[in-house]
Amino acid sequence: MQIEKRVRELVEEKIADRPDLFIVNITMLKNGILSILLDGDQGISIDDCVGVSRHVGFHLEEENVIEHAYRLEVSSPGIDSPLTLLRQYTKNIGRDVRVKLANGDKKEGKLLAATESEVTIEEKVKEKGKKAELKEASIPVDQIKETRVLISFK
Repeated sequence: MQIEKRVRELVEEKIADRPDLFIVNITMLKNGILSILLDGDQGISIDDCVGVSRHVGFHLEEENVIEHAYRLEVSSPGIDSPLTLLRQYTKNIGRDVRVKLANGDKKEGKLLAATESEVTIEEKVKEKGKKAELKEASIPVDQIKETRVLISFK
């Protein structure tokens, strides 16, 4: 879609001097909301979101890119949002994750590493009659349906 392409260019222009920030997703929703999801290697501040919102909003109005009413929303993915980019996996190394596989299986464990081709976690494996052991599991990216960071309230 042309709108999303132009918005991506505007966001990239605004964050060009901030290599720690990156675009997760840009979507023009059917209900008129233009959603921009941004993240950062050390997180992202409200000020960063406001700056992007003002920059994008100003240029969209100036260029009259969107002909219908819309609402611009710039935010970071919620903590319960699935990880979609390698950069998000890298940022969350050391945290506990739940990985849903394409075949329906689920794996949980500490995220140890991530590459373009696979994700490595340390999972607790309990065999009947034995004490649980920590084992590394490498999961090919093409077998992952969804990965979410597990939130601990301990």
